[in-house]
Amino acid sequence: MLKKFKNYNLILGSNSPRRKEILKEIGLDFSIYPSNIEENFNKEIELKNIPVFLAEKKANALKNKLKENDILITADTVVIYNDELLSKPENTYQAKEMLEKLSGKSHKVITGVCLLSKNNKSIFSSKTIVTFNELDKFEIEFYINKYKPFDKAGSYGIQEWIGLIGIKKIEGSYTNVVGLPASMLYSKLKKFI
Repeated sequence: MLKKFKNYNLILGSNSPRRKEILKEIGLDFSIYPSNIEENFNKEIELKNIPVFLAEKKANALKNKLKENDILITADTVVIYNDELLSKPENTYQAKEMLEKLSGKSHKVITGVCLLSKNNKSIFSSKTIVTFNELDKFEIEFYINKYKPFDKAGSYGIQEWIGLIGIKKIEGSYTNVVGLPASMLYSKLKKFI
């Protein structure tokens, strides 16, 4: 199957090390064109639709660079707790506040993905429910000080220490929480080509 992908130039529209790693683990060869857009959106958009809106916005910012046989992959991941969007924290205080909210509770992680070529577009999303154990203030402070999760929605990376000690259960795709729903992406790519 992977031979079929050799006829295409896959492009990841992201600088995320986690997304790069997932594509490598799938076994795909790809180049990187980061999409440096402002991740803003109309406040009227339903929370669950924000990731697909932003994934498509990132793709549209790069579409003029696409050549024949190019397939662009863009994505955006959001964390939603009690109808509140938990973005990337701007400082230690915000990171601590978010992790205290998530402690002992469940939240949604939604990743929106856009596949774009010269003649085709596919947009989809994946939702995972993540439940944290109760985290004490020392665990939260240790994690923030050591791992500095300021580039992560919801202030945490499931693949880091906090995921190992703090996640009680997940319902859905693990890689979706990391930043790309790998199984769904692979399946959609097969149909796309």
